[in-house]
Amino acid sequence: MPRDPRFIALLGIGAAATAACCAGAWLQAGPAAASWVLACGAALLVLFAVTTALRYRRIAQLSERLDRALSGERDVSFKGMGEGELAILASQLDKTVTRLVVANEELEAEKHALADALANISHQLRTPLTSLGIELELMRKAAATPEDAQRMRDCGRMLEQLQWLVSSLLKLARLDAGVVRLERHRVDVSSLVKAAQEPLAVTADLAGVTFQAKVEPDCSFMGDAAWTREALTNVLKNCVEHTPAGGTVSITAHEDAVACRIRMEDTGPGIAEKDLPHVFERFYHGTSNPARRDEDACNPSGVGIGLSLSRALLVAQGAQITASNASPTGGARFDLVFPKVTV
Repeated sequence: MPRDPRFIALLGIGAAATAACCAGAWLQAGPAAASWVLACGAALLVLFAVTTALRYRRIAQLSERLDRALSGERDVSFKGMGEGELAILASQLDKTVTRLVVANEELEAEKHALADALANISHQLRTPLTSLGIELELMRKAAATPEDAQRMRDCGRMLEQLQWLVSSLLKLARLDAGVVRLERHRVDVSSLVKAAQEPLAVTADLAGVTFQAKVEPDCSFMGDAAWTREALTNVLKNCVEHTPAGGTVSITAHEDAVACRIRMEDTGPGIAEKDLPHVFERFYHGTSNPARRDEDACNPSGVGIGLSLSRALLVAQGAQITASNASPTGGARFDLVFPKVTV
């Protein structure tokens, strides 16, 4: 029996009206008439209750089928709802769900086609870029003067940056297309931090920047180790590039009852207040950094790719990343949070 307050109120009104009619019939025509009025009123109330209960059941069935369709089931049918208004509504819902399923399938096909096209473009770009790198190295070895050799080294470094940019743009596009499959396993943070620092060891050494890591024992979270390492490396790369010689990039991590928390700080000039809300936006150009080295002027991280890619990789795993300025050092600070439960 439905528990809708409106249904109960209507039953109450019907019962009150029947009682009033019975009382009037008793006064006007005696007990026999009152009995007939009571029987008719009770029959009508029962008929009303049964038909309303059936309608509520069909509405509940319709709602359940709609929930299944919204959950991703593609073989949900809204037929068999009988005649009347609900049958018309069910027919329209059936048509709508069918159209949505077709549109979703077309969208999935377009996403995979886009991912394949981007992968092909990336492959086509990597081949000439690799060849160009080999030619530049040969030219550097055959350079007639030290100045020419230095120019070749500068070209080689910019070529590496271009390759990084192409690779990062491809990863962002694949994330946008939804074709990246993230694994979910327990990730040891200590090993993760070491792996994230390794690709930057030479860069940090040449820049005169040192890494300091303090990770609590057994600190871990559930996520994708490879893609999270990529995200951390990009953030650390940004810190190294904005830290003057003799500076430090520190990484701390701990785990509490709510989440695993990783913090990265540098001893650079920090992030301008007007840039803080936008540092993770794609292609955002921040305020010029006086600590930025001249040789990094063409670095692709300056076009807003590295931090944007990091955020996309972390958000895809249900994690969060925020940027602020450390106190009292004033350097940039990045906080990563991997929740243990999703509320």
